[in-house]
Amino acid sequence: MGSRVIEVDPERLDRWLAGFAERHGPVDATREDTADGVVVRAQAVDGASVVATPFTYDPLGLVLVRRGGYAAGLAVAGRLTAAKVGSRHVQSRTAAGGWSQQRFARRRDKQADELVEAVVRHTRRVLLGDDESPRPDAKGLPDGLVVGGDRALVREVLAAPALRALRGLPMRELYDLPDPKRDVLETAVRRGRAYRVTLTEPDKPGNP
Repeated sequence: MGSRVIEVDPERLDRWLAGFAERHGPVDATREDTADGVVVRAQAVDGASVVATPFTYDPLGLVLVRRGGYAAGLAVAGRLTAAKVGSRHVQSRTAAGGWSQQRFARRRDKQADELVEAVVRHTRRVLLGDDESPRPDAKGLPDGLVVGGDRALVREVLAAPALRALRGLPMRELYDLPDPKRDVLETAVRRGRAYRVTLTEPDKPGNP
């Protein structure tokens, strides 16, 4: 048996499951309500199985950070309603040693700090309406977060006191995203709200 994870848009899930049944024969399916949405499980007569895990939070906040840039966005029903995308350069390595290396490290740390500060500032404006302590019932606040890019930088951004209102929100991580651009942010919206479908299929005859 081999397993893989596929991302399927919520609007396409029923069609995808119908295709699964066509490929593997009659299916026994169940649906379970969870905090993240409806989890779908399906078992086919040939032994293939599916577990489809949702992330149905809406509005959805997005925070993407890499050393080459950043993006913050708010999506409602799968569409960006507010966004900020920017670029900043943080050096990553040097071949120099001694004093030059120490000076380089200080400059790199300063660049990283400035990047984090900029992302915190823009995230507060885009996701929290520039209010560090919004009312819990305030309209337009995200119900879930999609984060991606550099794991350490994302962690620093979300640890900022100015973003404490985002702490504890359900979170989906996409650390395989490239440097944030507008199209990368759009991709993060789509992937953030997609079902993560774990597909397990029996080995084909003749395979070990």
